[in-house]
Amino acid sequence: MLTLEKFQAAATVLQDVILDTGLVYSKPFTQQTGNNIWFKPENMQLTGAYKIRGALYKVSTLSPEQRERGLITASAGNHAQGLGFASQYYGANAVIVMPETTPLVKVNNTQAYGARIIIAGKIFDDAYNFAVKIAKDNGFELVHPFNDLDIVAGQGTLAFEILRSLPETDVILVPVGGGGLIAGLATLAKILKPSVTVIGVEPSGAACMKMSLKEGKVTSLHKVETIADGVAVRTPGDVVFPYVQKYVDDIITIDDKKLVDVFLDMMESHKMIVENAGLLSVAALQYLEVKNKNVVALLSGGNMDVITISSLVQHGLRNRGRVFTFSVRLPDKPGELHRISGIIAEERGNIIELQHNQFVEINRNSDKGTELVVTLEAFGHEHKNSIMTALSQHGYTANVVS
Repeated sequence: MLTLEKFQAAATVLQDVILDTGLVYSKPFTQQTGNNIWFKPENMQLTGAYKIRGALYKVSTLSPEQRERGLITASAGNHAQGLGFASQYYGANAVIVMPETTPLVKVNNTQAYGARIIIAGKIFDDAYNFAVKIAKDNGFELVHPFNDLDIVAGQGTLAFEILRSLPETDVILVPVGGGGLIAGLATLAKILKPSVTVIGVEPSGAACMKMSLKEGKVTSLHKVETIADGVAVRTPGDVVFPYVQKYVDDIITIDDKKLVDVFLDMMESHKMIVENAGLLSVAALQYLEVKNKNVVALLSGGNMDVITISSLVQHGLRNRGRVFTFSVRLPDKPGELHRISGIIAEERGNIIELQHNQFVEINRNSDKGTELVVTLEAFGHEHKNSIMTALSQHGYTANVVS
């Protein structure tokens, strides 16, 4: 069972190894939401995520014989890095099965801890089934990433740090995948402060816990579809589910599009890189039905590859009208490009990229013999619309491409 003594034992093991990541007060999100907002930045943890907590405590409970035989797990990345670190720390060999969708940065970081990587399956559940087979065939110790009470006890130590830093905490928002994190954090938080509200947050395309709570039993999704790879789980853990039922007050679901917007907010307002799964708690802030409360949003991790970061920035800027692309057809004659540039300059638009195609029409004498595709930086949708209106007023038929 999960008891205060078990959480204290986990905290004792972890205290000299991991970081106490503290809390970060967010003035921008406080102003936006009407609540007092703090972030628990586990994206700044040693392995870039909270998962090191459970992995380190779990490996500490294993016998020397179990460690010598070897450990195996399945993970989309953060538990893999946590177990890799823990195995290296305790001198154990680790094999990690990672799904095909795992970001390259998580694969490389896990290998850096000396773990052997096997890529198998499209999502976590597929990778886990493959890991179970390997464990049976080779006698490895299977370390489940969330459906294990030792793992859960390690993750739950976050509640000690949150309530020590902010005893007045009213609400804690927690990303949810298989349920190990929220089961541990909610259980300990309620032991320490029964009045605290713990709310889980899932992507709408992988809301297995919300469905299971609604059905009153562990229930599997038919499919999982989300950019939050760290919580792309089809079935929650049956061991942790009773704790979620007992101690979690609510589950909020978030569309992927919201994660794109808050990624940009976190970069610009707090200069933090937070992975999509970790952004769930940030996106949920606007859906809280309370005001003037002390709210802690857990940033569960920050392990992202550069390509994904670039894509999120691009999509976020376009979603907000701060970058957009339009096309316009022009006569193929001197001065037209200069005229278009002048209109944009008058409206204070900033040209990022320009493509000028003189071969779009065979008849070069046509009034639409040239196509111009322009990508601009703007201040937002209102500014974007004013630029498009100015082009129209000057006689140009311009169309927004993206």
